[in-house]
Amino acid sequence: MKRFLVLLVVVALSLVAVADDSKLAPELQNYSSQSPLNVVIQYNRPPALLDLQGVLNLGGQILSPLNLINGVLATVPASNLLNLSNQSNVVYISPDRPLQTLLSNAAPAIRAPTAWSSGFKGSGVAIAVVDSGIAPAADLNGGFLGLSRVVYSQNFVPTSLTASDQYGHGTHIAGLIAGNGSRSTGPSYYRTFKGIAPSANLVNLRVLDANGSGTDSQVIAAIARAIALKSLYNIRVLNLSLGRPIIESYRLDPLCQAVEAAWKSGIVVVVAAGNNGRDNSQDNNGYGTIASPGNDPYVITVGAMKPMGTPTRNDDLIATYSSKGPSAIDHIVKPDVVAPGNLLGSLGTSGTLSSTYPKNWVPLSYYVYNGSSANSSNYFTLSGTSMAAGVVSGAVADLLQAYPNLTPDQVKARLMKTAYKTFPRYSSATDPTTGVTYTSQYDIFTVGAGYVDLAAALASTAVSTGTAMSPSATYDSGTKNVYLVKDQSAVWGTSAVWGTSAVWGTSAFVNPTSAVWGTSAVWGTSAVWGTSTDSGFSAVWGTSAVWGTSAVWGTSAVWGTSTSINGEN
Repeated sequence: MKRFLVLLVVVALSLVAVADDSKLAPELQNYSSQSPLNVVIQYNRPPALLDLQGVLNLGGQILSPLNLINGVLATVPASNLLNLSNQSNVVYISPDRPLQTLLSNAAPAIRAPTAWSSGFKGSGVAIAVVDSGIAPAADLNGGFLGLSRVVYSQNFVPTSLTASDQYGHGTHIAGLIAGNGSRSTGPSYYRTFKGIAPSANLVNLRVLDANGSGTDSQVIAAIARAIALKSLYNIRVLNLSLGRPIIESYRLDPLCQAVEAAWKSGIVVVVAAGNNGRDNSQDNNGYGTIASPGNDPYVITVGAMKPMGTPTRNDDLIATYSSKGPSAIDHIVKPDVVAPGNLLGSLGTSGTLSSTYPKNWVPLSYYVYNGSSANSSNYFTLSGTSMAAGVVSGAVADLLQAYPNLTPDQVKARLMKTAYKTFPRYSSATDPTTGVTYTSQYDIFTVGAGYVDLAAALASTAVSTGTAMSPSATYDSGTKNVYLVKDQSAVWGTSAVWGTSAVWGTSAFVNPTSAVWGTSAVWGTSAVWGTSTDSGFSAVWGTSAVWGTSAVWGTSAVWGTSTSINGEN
């Protein structure tokens, strides 16, 4: 009996320590260095002499008063921060953070910090990552008792026995979705690599081997497993940063059928658009290059934007490699939205990608004060619509934490309606290797409904009814206009609230008859589809796939080694 009582006392004391620890900023709670550091101490009321003496008694030094917030700036030994937080008048202690961008460019661009400040970080939501696996990483910890937030792992690659990442792609995606930045947070760092849903859980379903290759059956088996585990782990999002060429209608494509099954089970499916927006092999200026299963009208298909090295989105431009719609064969209007995808720093791991692209490791000087030019062992840079899809999956997790009753269709409709729709008419970029200049038009087949805006989606109260199936497009060869054709069950166009201009914006259309563009379009008669001949139109609107049977990515690759994954670097 005595032993039992002692145990209760120990547990009670432990709980008190955790409660007091909450007065410390997250980056201070596990701060391991014993060196003094500058901290901002906030008090319930203006600090009295007794409060200031409390700092001095712990070996601290008062540097300056901060009367506006009832606080002081002080230097305090790190080992005494917890004791300082136990003082009754102390409200919160945080590092004296520098006024610089503390996040990678993806989060500010979609206004994720606004979601975090409201407490929406994906808590309680699980995202299934169907990819090359997820390697262990400190940034993915923080779950129950501080354990990994990768709550389940399974391997679907028959030539391997591990679900861990041998390639490097899945780990990077996992970091963009749910990394908490623990290895780049604290007084020593001036940038933090933080995912969009830093409190969410992950379900690791490995389908790609060490070369980034897989098969339809592996992906389908993984999707089936995600559906089976949905209730157990509260899987609400499925990320597919992979794809292959469109060979048949989405109505027959097994990958599309699998993602539709997940969607109809209540899981939001987010898919990369593909990285073939520079392909002009059919005189189509990259149009018609959406990959499967991104061509499915149910799923959220994501194109990639370039953050341009700034935290704001005002100067962001479309990545020229981002695949454009409409989809081959069915002519589905894709992508649905765009998000940051270019040169994003996230979790890295030793594998094929890091061996092939060693210069992609982030230098320490990029995020560590007085850091050397040596490479980080934690963070790696990649670009592509794969990364953009991961960003959107994280945003969906945050949104579902706030609005857990939203259906996948309602999530998609809200993201599209609230997307940021202010773009230039066109932009150009020159490949430094080839010298080729690529010009992108900001039309409905390039940016979809616009740039994901998480803060706007959280602030919205719009709840749609009906499906959010992406419309198809039809080309009138007589007038050379392109029109939207909406599914009768879809929310689009049923009212002014969900009308065409409300969702896709007025700049996507040329005239009130809803033509996307015509011969007198603002971009000119030949800018959109290439030459003034119909060859570009024929490539996109033809009955067969744009690339034919000898696909751009190879016959068996999902994002294989000779594939457009290489375009992500």
